[in-house]
Amino acid sequence: MVHNKEREALRERFQYWCEKLRLKPGWEVALEWVEDASWRKNGDIKIDCDAKTAILMINGSNPREMNLEGVIVHELMHLKMYPLDQVTESLITSNFQEGTSAYDFAYTQFFTALEQTVEELTKCFLLEFGENHEISFGRCRSQKSFNELYDGLKNLG
Repeated sequence: MVHNKEREALRERFQYWCEKLRLKPGWEVALEWVEDASWRKNGDIKIDCDAKTAILMINGSNPREMNLEGVIVHELMHLKMYPLDQVTESLITSNFQEGTSAYDFAYTQFFTALEQTVEELTKCFLLEFGENHEISFGRCRSQKSFNELYDGLKNLG
């Protein structure tokens, strides 16, 4: 659970990052805490391009991520990348029939590349301007090691 003192400090970091990423004064961005214990994400963002408003949501109940400043930067990077995100998604939906393997491939590749790009930009900005430079290894720790993956291939030969 994220306590009030930490929330206050994170709200200040949120304001800092909105300015550092030049989101203000063009955008109105709100920070909200999700108190639903079943919510599995660390953070998310809702964006209304027409109104130039966004809501950044942080898991306040059971975050798995230790560096919540990193979550804030990651979600704000999605806002910065949103125009490119929307153009690319529109290209995919207008050129591929939903439910086909081509559509699924294009969509998966795009969102994988988007997440990798957002995460890399997040790491770069945290290293240069963040208070907390800690990199999260949470997802990496849950992956199989190279040797574990390789062991499954040994029987093929």
